[in-house]
Amino acid sequence: MPPSTVSKTNILRRFRRNRRGSAAVEFALVAPLFFGVLFAIIELALVFFASQILESVTQDTARLIMTGQAQNASYTQAQFKNAVCAKLIVMFDCVNGISIDVKNYPSFATVDVADPIDAEKKFVPPNNYLPGGPGDIVVVRLFYKWPLFVTGFGFNIANIGTNERLLTATAAFQNEPY
Repeated sequence: MPPSTVSKTNILRRFRRNRRGSAAVEFALVAPLFFGVLFAIIELALVFFASQILESVTQDTARLIMTGQAQNASYTQAQFKNAVCAKLIVMFDCVNGISIDVKNYPSFATVDVADPIDAEKKFVPPNNYLPGGPGDIVVVRLFYKWPLFVTGFGFNIANIGTNERLLTATAAFQNEPY
């Protein structure tokens, strides 16, 4: 064999046997996928946590309507929103972000809750505040547009636009006699 061929073969053999730096190369290959999954898990956990907070606040503030406290105090939609915002002190921009929909119905069979997301995946906030009277069926819904950050990595839970998730919490009940 000519000397140049031997030296090339030697170099290739030594390169193949040398394992220094292989962990760094393997980590560089796996790290983007690992961190993408890690951030997606964290974001999904935050969405579930925020959803649970919104659900709890909806149940708590809907009780004001169910027991007649909001009606007896002649709450307006803004006052009811203030009651909601007083309980949403963490993770939410309540003043600008929360949309409230309160509707009353004569019976559970007549309840109609329309989807607030239109065909173009845009949120159309309902603007109702009809708490009803004693014995009425009432549906209270709170909406919040939650921003998403990991959607660019192929993990997309957005349901409005491209980087937001509409969180919805609902309470349906019959008003107590008051």
